Amino acid sequence: MHISLTPELESRIKSKVESGFYNNASEVIREALRFMDTHEEWINEIKLARLREQLQIGVDQLGRGQGITVESKKGLDILFDSILGAPRL
Repeated sequence: MHISLTPELESRIKSKVESGFYNNASEVIREALRFMDTHEEWINEIKLARLREQLQIGVDQLGRGQGITVESKKGLDILFDSILGAPRL
């Protein structure tokens, strides 16, 4: 596999190898990809935690009787349009 890098990225990779921490450019790239995977997992965990918080807020509101009854698709469309601020034609 061949990849094209900007001169800045190539310089950064060479610098990592020259530091002695990595034996070659492939090790630098592998480590960067592992870091990227870990970062993506962390972001997904944060998003999931936020979603759970929002769901709990909704459950609490329903428990206080603050829910809205929707009885048809048209009613659901109207609700979504009101949330998004878009008038239904």
